[in-house]
Amino acid sequence: MRQSSGLVRSLAFLVLAVFLGGCASHLPPLEDIDYEEDPDYIIGPGDNLNIFVWGQPELSMSVPVRPDGRITTPLIEDVQAANKTPTELARDMEEVLQVYVRDPVVTVIVTGFRGPYDQQIRVVGEATNPQAIPYNEHMTLLDVMIAVGGMTEFAAGNRASIVRKVNGETEQYQVRLDDLIRDGDIEANAPVYPGDILIIPESWF
Repeated sequence: MRQSSGLVRSLAFLVLAVFLGGCASHLPPLEDIDYEEDPDYIIGPGDNLNIFVWGQPELSMSVPVRPDGRITTPLIEDVQAANKTPTELARDMEEVLQVYVRDPVVTVIVTGFRGPYDQQIRVVGEATNPQAIPYNEHMTLLDVMIAVGGMTEFAAGNRASIVRKVNGETEQYQVRLDDLIRDGDIEANAPVYPGDILIIPESWF
């Protein structure tokens, strides 16, 4: 019964995706949106972190973020890392280490990127390899298309759209994938944000 329920939800989402993609010509173009600075990277399960404690090599190490979102390092057990920026995690670790180290200075560097699932870029529809991919700083629409291997021959690239959360509201923007990929129109490229959903509908003919 649970599998049947999941299948119904999946089919409903795909139907919605096709419908939204079909309406893309009435949407504001993504490349015309004014962008602020890139959002800070949020740590997620599966990320790999280099923890550097200044002057304390025995406390410095590389650790993975566990599926529960926590990490363990010398003197610090099970600190929450997921859903924090590297800077936030560093300050939290400094607070714990103050019990053992005088004026600790911690730097957190992310070396393996996955990010929280809701911060990943999800690509559905007529991509060669539809999937969720990690968000990287300064990522663009072209980067996303390279990661998923481009579009299928049945894709309606210029009717594709991006669904994005903006100030808690769901917004949708038109993207011109045919112009960008097949015609090389670099002006059709645009930044993507964490949590974006790229919908690529099938051509009507």
